[in-house]
Amino acid sequence: MAADARHKIGLLDLATATAKMAPALPTVIRGVPGFLRKPTDKESIGFIFQRAAAKHPERPFVRFEGDTLTYGQANDLVNRYASVLVDRGVQRGDVVGVLAKNSMRTLLVALAAVKLGATAGMLNFNQRGDVLEHSLGILDARVVVIDEDCLEALDSLDEALPEKVVLHADELDRLAESASAENPAVTAEIQAKEKAYYIFTSGTTGMPKASLMSHFRWLKSMSGLGSMGVRLRKDDVLYCCLPLYHNNALTVSLSSVLASGAAIAIGRQFSVSRFWDDVRANEATAFTYIGELCRYLLTQDEKPTDKDNTIRLIVGNGLRPEIWDEFKDRFGISRVAEFYGASECNIAFINAFNLDRTAGFCPLPYAVVEYDDETGKAKRDSNGRLTKVSAGGVGLLLSKITDRAPFDGYSDEDATKKKLLQDGFKDGDCWFDTGDLVRQQGFRHVSFVDRLGDTFRWKGENVATTQVEGALGSHPDVDQAVVFGVDVPGTDGKAGMAALTLRSGKKFDGASLAAHAYESLPSYAVPLFVRVVESLEATSTFKSKKVELRKTGYGDGDGDLYVLKGKADGYVEFYDGYVDEVGGGKLPKG
Repeated sequence: MAADARHKIGLLDLATATAKMAPALPTVIRGVPGFLRKPTDKESIGFIFQRAAAKHPERPFVRFEGDTLTYGQANDLVNRYASVLVDRGVQRGDVVGVLAKNSMRTLLVALAAVKLGATAGMLNFNQRGDVLEHSLGILDARVVVIDEDCLEALDSLDEALPEKVVLHADELDRLAESASAENPAVTAEIQAKEKAYYIFTSGTTGMPKASLMSHFRWLKSMSGLGSMGVRLRKDDVLYCCLPLYHNNALTVSLSSVLASGAAIAIGRQFSVSRFWDDVRANEATAFTYIGELCRYLLTQDEKPTDKDNTIRLIVGNGLRPEIWDEFKDRFGISRVAEFYGASECNIAFINAFNLDRTAGFCPLPYAVVEYDDETGKAKRDSNGRLTKVSAGGVGLLLSKITDRAPFDGYSDEDATKKKLLQDGFKDGDCWFDTGDLVRQQGFRHVSFVDRLGDTFRWKGENVATTQVEGALGSHPDVDQAVVFGVDVPGTDGKAGMAALTLRSGKKFDGASLAAHAYESLPSYAVPLFVRVVESLEATSTFKSKKVELRKTGYGDGDGDLYVLKGKADGYVEFYDGYVDEVGGGKLPKG
């Protein structure tokens, strides 16, 4: 097959793969022993951090808006925070909720919790009302550390949290000043199999699920992504402006930094206009991305100084093939450590060999199988078995659950069971359904294609369609709502779109619906497109109608089409140029 044909279908050719893989192979192999850890080993995130602080206390560890803490200073402060948490009753096995935006303190509080053998429950600060209440209920935290700029989220709750549970961040800092800076004795006793973090993901029921990250799986990430894939140097600075409730920050970024003794520079939030200034101010040599971040950077006018930066490496996921080369060339990036992983997934892929347009390879067992387009589920043949796709084909990614690649699951046991496939290729095997489509590229490499099922990804966040349907359906004018994701040129992931039927006698009120949606949902979950239709039961099943609507998208279809201008303007009639404005990052506002 010709090289250009291979490129079009995403296949890797032998010559390119061999040339790229050979130089990096020795370093990658050195990371293999990390996969030989046992769940019963006395090794944990806090212990790794504590050991690094003892080994090189003078090295910079974390930077934030002009301030820097060395490993030694950070470890002392983490211990002080841990001491305060102990005084508030936190013990091994408890949960410490963290409702805070990006800062040094947010990271250090999470480290303090895991040092005690507690689980850090990283709450999404965009959540409000019933959704936040549901998440807090899942955690059942002994203490919830709350930053001042997140108090608005607490105000949205119907019932206030008990006073004994709430620990304001400024109070934590005050108490920490006189607390002990000694390493907690329990840190050396924590086993890898114990819980480390709860990361919230979208639930198929409309409410978030708490995905469990054990120390064991985090340590495997450090070995696989950090040591084998990213391979930072001790003098590197990794800039991360993604929220710390994301695994890209708390697992990928932090583990890569600790694997090499490098530094992490935390950005308060992503700003397309300030991004490169922040990179330079922090003297960053690497940064963590999601695909949308890279697209936004490309929308800025080109400057002669675009290559005038210190970045040599980027790590993240979602850098689409169509902008891969352009991004590298424009900003002078020499290596892209693209990876594929999910908060709950028991395996990950990492582009350890600097191949182009791939999410990389995975040494652990997985399968890419045929799927049903309507249900999003894996197909079974007449014998009840799964069928793998051939090289170059697109299929549903499954990861095999084994002793070395266990599935930690969710806080909800029923949600856990729904993600498992039994007896896939032979009796007794068990597979985790990622819900993602990937292309089988050869040489144990894949590239991400799309997300299936009742969630889609937008602005780096998972959006549960049932949650959005519930919010829109609770508007007094709406009779029924169907929500799905649609592709928008110039963006990553899928933008939200809703098809609505109105109650008898009601007219569409775009301002009212938008205000209701913003009150009920995180801003990233508010649909950009709304089509008002006469009926949603035009085909034999509701599910097939959803597939048909998704395929039509915002193109020509029945009903009137409206688009979201922003929080102030609400939904207005669709107009030429709207899609380009969204693709350019200009809309919606607010």
